Amino acid sequence: MIDKAQEIQDFMAGGKTRFHIEDPMAAKKFGYDLFTRLERYGALSGQPLVLLCIGTDRSTGDCLGPLVGTRLASSNQDLFAVYGTLDQPVHASNLQEKLEEIYRVHQNPLVIAVDASLGSMDSVGFVTIGDGALHPGAGVNKRLPPVGEIHITGIVNVGGFMEYLVLQNTRLNLVMRMAEVIAQGVLHTIALCSKRETREI
Repeated sequence: MIDKAQEIQDFMAGGKTRFHIEDPMAAKKFGYDLFTRLERYGALSGQPLVLLCIGTDRSTGDCLGPLVGTRLASSNQDLFAVYGTLDQPVHASNLQEKLEEIYRVHQNPLVIAVDASLGSMDSVGFVTIGDGALHPGAGVNKRLPPVGEIHITGIVNVGGFMEYLVLQNTRLNLVMRMAEVIAQGVLHTIALCSKRETREI
């Protein structure tokens, strides 16, 4: 059970907050959390916002990022530039190249990194948002560059033993539900940003 007082304290301090996909309000809570972080960063005044969705469609456990990217790339939103979809995934082999492209195309972007994660049994099904860089590949002992000013992770399975095999044998249903919560959460963030702009006019 999450300590609510600690959760609020961590959030106000710019720490991590997490939401379980079984929570019917998860997407809205997620959207408000991300919106508040963007405001805290001062990133809603024209700074390019990049959603970097990391993963591959060759592994059910590792396709969370591309599923989120695909869902948002087809949503007609224009707040976030989206990198990493099922059609054009961003993974270990091309991450550095994509990062160079992002910083070449966008001037001083704020990057939000999305990736699947492994964790403890009681953490599976939680989506976590935190300030600071994501360390992709850490769960499977890959050394990749840290990514982003904000990170979003979905805990898709249990870590600690034979991580590659665990990712390969993760239930696609769980990953798809988690991707939908994240995508709906980001769309809620976009709606909140639109309301903010309307109030400022």
